[in-house]
Amino acid sequence: MFVDQAKIYIKAGDGGDGCVSFHREKYVAAGGPDGGDGGKGGDIVFVADDNLSNLIDFRYKRKYVAEKGKDGSGKNCTGRNAPDVVIKVPRGTVIREISSGRILADISGDEPVIVCKGGKGGKGNQHFATSTRQIPRFAKPGFRGDEYEVQLELKLIADVGLVGFPSVGKSSLISVVSAAKPKIAAYHFTTLTPVLGVVRIDEEQSFVMADIPGLIEGASEGVGLGHEFLRHVERCRLIVHIVDVSGSEGRDPIEDFKIINRELENFSADLAGAPQIVAANKCDLAEEEQIKRFREFVEGRGLEMFEISAATTQGTRELVLRVYEELQKLPPVKQFEAQPLTKEELDEKLFARKEFTVTIEDGIYYVEADWLWDVLRSCNMEDYSSLQYFQRVLRSTGVIDKLEEMGIEEGGTVDIFGFQFDFVE
Repeated sequence: MFVDQAKIYIKAGDGGDGCVSFHREKYVAAGGPDGGDGGKGGDIVFVADDNLSNLIDFRYKRKYVAEKGKDGSGKNCTGRNAPDVVIKVPRGTVIREISSGRILADISGDEPVIVCKGGKGGKGNQHFATSTRQIPRFAKPGFRGDEYEVQLELKLIADVGLVGFPSVGKSSLISVVSAAKPKIAAYHFTTLTPVLGVVRIDEEQSFVMADIPGLIEGASEGVGLGHEFLRHVERCRLIVHIVDVSGSEGRDPIEDFKIINRELENFSADLAGAPQIVAANKCDLAEEEQIKRFREFVEGRGLEMFEISAATTQGTRELVLRVYEELQKLPPVKQFEAQPLTKEELDEKLFARKEFTVTIEDGIYYVEADWLWDVLRSCNMEDYSSLQYFQRVLRSTGVIDKLEEMGIEEGGTVDIFGFQFDFVE
């Protein structure tokens, strides 16, 4: 089974929490705070693996979560950083965030790519000692790691893409010019998956050709197989458009040419503008008038046409040499650039981490926010300096302003994750 799309959930590890600890040693009075920092959470790393040809493994495992960094400990010991989670994908896989549609990475090179960064470790209480606060009984929690629900899309990396209607001879051509062995038969949609073949000009000169399953009218809208595989032509530097010039299927070759190019344009404007060479196949079955008529049409559009017969290899060598010559003038295979968050999206993401809700039930003000749990568990509520730190967090994030807006009065009860306290202005 050829699988070229998959949805998975990825989550980098959270940072370890800072430690609240004080130095204890015989004959050393008031040793002071020595709580260490938390370790960094594990990253989610993607790497290209040329031994993989599709995304079928992601049909069975859809969730990848890295470990949390180890918490800090006493004696100023920093927690251990968590190991990264390395995910191997076929070369050419594009990773796209589902919610926004933006591209996170294109795994086309040899370098590993970090898609989700692990959270930094929290600071231990050694960092919060001052001349007036010599016994800090609180530390910072670790930062949360990135998390995304992503779509993996395999876009094959090939220099040349063969396009055309079913049964025009694409599979036959790639089988005679390369070592690829696609299925060849006298019926439509023989090729159900893209086929890659390396076309060698000589010992040190070659290029990669992709046989894309047959397109039909409406392919860009999901008709036939074309919608599934048009994405694999997107990276191609050059398109070889194969047309049955003999009309053996009862179709007009000129109309075939127009339909396929229209489908390419409907799918992608960039794809429609890609350089194109036309291969008029089955010339051994065509009449001279048919070939002449089609050549005038193609050359009238400013394109080159080669007369070939894939079945007898007539003209295939000349076509391959011309394709290689044209490739030398073209830029490298297209890579998709990662799309960073805009300033508005960054601000929205930052704000989302500080979202909270306040509800009133039986006279008690319940504050709910995931991020407050990290703050709450890092504080010692029996210590005055910890309570001051907790109050500053509530004030800076707008929680206290919201409580006052909702009419809380002096002595009113506030509940945060079961921890209740009286409101004091």
